Amino acid sequence: MATDQAKNRMHVFKNAGKDVDEMRRRRNEVTVELRKNKREETLQKRRNVPISYSTDEEEIDKNLATTDLDELVMNAANAENPEAQLAAVQQCRKLLSCDKNPPIDELIAAGILPILVQCLSRADNPALQFETAWALTNIASGTSAQTNKVVHAGAVPVFLQLLMSPHENVCDQAVWALGNIIGDGPVLRDFVIELGVVKPLLSLIKSDIPIPFLRNVTWVIVNLCRSKDPPPPLKTIQEILPALNVLILHNDSSVLVDTVWAISYLTDGGNEQIQMVIESGIVTTLIPLLSHKEVKVQTAALRAVGNIVTGTDEQTQVVLNCDALSHFPALLTHPKEKICKEAVWFLSNITAGNKQQVQAVIDAGLLPMIVANLSKGEFQTQKEAAWAVSNLSISGTRDQVAALINCGVIPPFCNLLSCKDTQVINVVLDGLSNMLKMAGDNAEQVANMIEECGGIDKIEDLQTHEKMEIYKMAYDIIEQYFAGEEEDASLVPAAGEAAFQFDGGAADKEPPPFRF
Repeated sequence: MATDQAKNRMHVFKNAGKDVDEMRRRRNEVTVELRKNKREETLQKRRNVPISYSTDEEEIDKNLATTDLDELVMNAANAENPEAQLAAVQQCRKLLSCDKNPPIDELIAAGILPILVQCLSRADNPALQFETAWALTNIASGTSAQTNKVVHAGAVPVFLQLLMSPHENVCDQAVWALGNIIGDGPVLRDFVIELGVVKPLLSLIKSDIPIPFLRNVTWVIVNLCRSKDPPPPLKTIQEILPALNVLILHNDSSVLVDTVWAISYLTDGGNEQIQMVIESGIVTTLIPLLSHKEVKVQTAALRAVGNIVTGTDEQTQVVLNCDALSHFPALLTHPKEKICKEAVWFLSNITAGNKQQVQAVIDAGLLPMIVANLSKGEFQTQKEAAWAVSNLSISGTRDQVAALINCGVIPPFCNLLSCKDTQVINVVLDGLSNMLKMAGDNAEQVANMIEECGGIDKIEDLQTHEKMEIYKMAYDIIEQYFAGEEEDASLVPAAGEAAFQFDGGAADKEPPPFRF
């Protein structure tokens, strides 16, 4: 029955007593898509490729073809001739800095890794350390297998020592290399954390640190926060949050974007991590970024606060208490569709909250904008709007559901019954069933609205749907609300006439607001 359907679907949303794994499912779907979209801002691995090299591929290819790699490796190992050794390591670095198809595997096969790790330890030769760190950075930017070979060669402990190097360029390059290793995934991330990367890394955040250097440090912090299978250790999160509270105040947009993405990854790891972020006090600084002039900052901030409101009602309320909803009229009408989609997704989690939180959405004047996105947005935005509507039909009071209906939600909601996405069809059928049920004795009014916009025809068609769940939901709605006696054809209004009056008055009379 529809009641069982409503109960089952409630497991998808946050609320006390809901299944946590199911609760996270929808958010994970959105997160994967968003991370793909934002890959440019938060690459897990980065190669250090100077512009002058990346535009000179023919010369690099020619050099590679004429270079004896075995001889190059032998010269790189020749500590007795420092000049020749530096030149050889520099040549390796240049070969590894070509923009396409660097000879990473060829140099590894020639035995370069243990030699580079030895060179990396040469504190008496910072120029050699810098060139070596650069070469290893670019090897570690490759495949997971290539990154792991750098680790197995013993490079990580040496890089950690170089975080305290008095030579800024050496330290910066060590940060970059460690970022590539950490960015390989949670196994290497946790390995580097266990070796003690966090404190020396965070100690580099100082007022006099050059901006490019700080950008690298912030990017490594993003990689420390990124993975969630498993998430970073709670102790690491506790150590990182004070640094994020400092970085979120920075005026460099690249630093700010990466900082907010780091917060978004931390809030994507469950209610315990959400609570840690809330207790750090960063939410009050995060919310105003929803109206930042940079779209990249807005996007990251919307993702971060969106993750927070998938938590408990109490955690959601923290965001609402910071006047977050005041930013949403602009977000819901943003020229970039992905912002609109994320904004509607955010609100779908608010309408899955308690009745006071649903009322906050209504009081902020956001229902008509949700309906507008349901009607005119791209399909993925419409999908999120459908969830927002259906959630409200479960969480809201009779008056709140009536307010939604008065915004004209039923026609665009019913239009989605013609789509091919079975999940969306389920959501719409469930929402319509909830609205009809909520109407009680006035269900006929809602049924008439559904019929007038052609929704009944779509629901009838779904009784032949291949999915049993959809067939049953459609059948139950028809059987319960539309199975009355056939209308007398002479009583059916002609085209252009008012098909339904709220108060049964004359057709030219303005109908009063719909109430249950």
